Amino acid sequence: MAAVEDGPASRAGLRPGDVVLAVDGQPLRDLVDWMWLTGEPSFDVLVEREGTGMTLSVERTGGEPLGVSFTSAVFDAIRECENACAFCFVSQLPAGLRGSLYVRDDDYRLSFLSGNFITLTNLDEDDVARIVAQHLSPLHVSVHAVDPAVRRRLICPTVEDRALEILDDLLGAGIEAHVQIVLVPGVNDGKVLLETLGYLGAREGVISVGCVPMGYTGHQTRFSASYGPTGARAVLEVIQGVQTRMRADRGVGWVYAADELYLTAGTEMPGVAEYDGFPQFENGIGMVVAFKAELAGALGEAASTEVARHRSTAQDHSIAVVTGELFAPVLQRSLHEAGFGEVRVLPVPNRLFGGNVSVTGLLGGDDIASAVASDGARGTYLVPDVVVNSDGLLLDDVPAASLAGLAGGDVRIIGSDGAALAQALTTRTGRTLP
Repeated sequence: MAAVEDGPASRAGLRPGDVVLAVDGQPLRDLVDWMWLTGEPSFDVLVEREGTGMTLSVERTGGEPLGVSFTSAVFDAIRECENACAFCFVSQLPAGLRGSLYVRDDDYRLSFLSGNFITLTNLDEDDVARIVAQHLSPLHVSVHAVDPAVRRRLICPTVEDRALEILDDLLGAGIEAHVQIVLVPGVNDGKVLLETLGYLGAREGVISVGCVPMGYTGHQTRFSASYGPTGARAVLEVIQGVQTRMRADRGVGWVYAADELYLTAGTEMPGVAEYDGFPQFENGIGMVVAFKAELAGALGEAASTEVARHRSTAQDHSIAVVTGELFAPVLQRSLHEAGFGEVRVLPVPNRLFGGNVSVTGLLGGDDIASAVASDGARGTYLVPDVVVNSDGLLLDDVPAASLAGLAGGDVRIIGSDGAALAQALTTRTGRTLP
């Protein structure tokens, strides 16, 4: 257990460090069980404290929060993937990273709790029954293709592939699903993609589909290219055709393309409203549009006018925003449009992963520190916190707190959304928001 705040659990005597074993005699396997079994106004919790078992009686009124958090969402072991997907990103990682990064998570509990995408290929009848009984909905499911031969080529299952059958069972039982399709050029795009989208579109309960291009690192030999401008435009054409039909039938676009496809194609991105509430946001879909809207909204027209009137000098390059190479041109244009054209953008090449990895969230600490040092470490460098995990570490285990020392400059971690950047810029430059 990570923490016990003031509330019903602490009043009952629950303490940080207690190992929670059961609720009302039912053993706990994970956070899902805890949430499921503690919904009543009163219940008994069996805990182990310093090797001794004890039962605590918890009582609460109304929807009073229990005030309990756990060190992990699963109390046994994470269910790992049993496939050998041709494009698996985990299998392409460099050696020497922390062990948790090599875990090929395929756990339906984390799909429900955290939005992780799963293949459904490692589920048995008991798993399906539990998902239905506890109504673990929505789930996040990777489908990639429905053509059997293409699925075998992409997923390379080491067990019987019953995923589509299981998906139908879950949908039929009222479980909804957000679906992901990882696109591999010449394999599951074009007509295969149309077939897959048609199959999914015919199934009630598939509430959104996200199409993302394959990513690859420099630590593998299978791939040397993903989508270029022409290929990306062809994929967008397929997706936009289906979107048009779905919007006419259902009032939502339903299928959405990754930001990377628009940026690669050099095509204008949809407006905020066309993302229908961003159901695939954490899948890298709509982040660019949302960021730009947040930045503009935080500054506002009045702020932009004030900035233009009181800009220090057009040559003031004392602030730089650190980002990945993919987003850098968009960010520079957005800053210019918002009246911060003097603020520089520092694109950081990803040498940790190499390949076509160019998103900000996968930057390592050494790469950021090296880029800042090479830039001359002049002024202030703003680094979005998307590169940092909950332990304060970047992917290569560099502590965020040590970036300034490694880079030899003023490096600051800020929030990753547009509003946070606007606040950081206006504070740093002495400008005020309206």
